[in-house]
This record gives sequence, structure tokens and C-alpha cells, in this order.
Amino acid sequence: MAKVELVRSLVVEIKKKFSKAEANKIIDLIYTLEENPKKGKILGTIGGIVIKEIKYNNFRFYFLADGHKLKFFSEEELTDLLLRFVRMSDKKHQQKTINEIRQVLIKIGPKGFE
Repeated sequence: MAKVELVRSLVVEIKKKFSKAEANKIIDLIYTLEENPKKGKILGTIGGIVIKEIKYNNFRFYFLADGHKLKFFSEEELTDLLLRFVRMSDKKHQQKTINEIRQVLIKIGPKGFE
């Protein structure tokens, strides 16, 4: 089972943007990745860190994972995999958000999202 971590700013943004019931539904969707960490679309890789997204209606939620663990380990061996959710966007701002995530990873690394 993988560990899912949400960046505090993302939780605040989700609660601001959606109703309470819908925000809880989104957070539950995010935590389903603990059981199935290979879920989501791969958008790119920077230095072994994979950028992935999951969709909810017209919104995308972006998270980072260790690409080597995700690719080579079986689901039973993924106990120490950390999935860090860092951003969300709507379809209109999708590419801008992906580029921002890439820039932070290139300049600062995964610590830039704390």
C-alpha cells in the first residue's frame, strides 16, 4: 500500500473551489491511490520523478511519484511509495500547470512542494 500526501495549499484550494460534500468526494478519490498506486495518466518524468494526473469532471489533480519504484515494483512491494499531490487545474489551464510543476522539479526538486 502506497502513502498518499496532499500538500496543504492543495487541500485549501479544493475546499475553496468545491462544496464540502464534493471536496470530501475528491479527497476520497485521491486516497484510492493508496490501494492502486499505478492509477493515473503519466505526463512526464524529471530526474526519476514521475508527474501523473487523475481526473475528476473537468479538473485534473497532479501528483508526483518515484518512477523507479512505480515501474519495477509489484503492488505488494509499494509499501514505501509516496504519492504527493501538488496541484490542480481545470482543462483550460492544464498545460500551464504541468509546465509550472516541471519548472519547480527542475529548479528545486520535490522539496519545492512542501
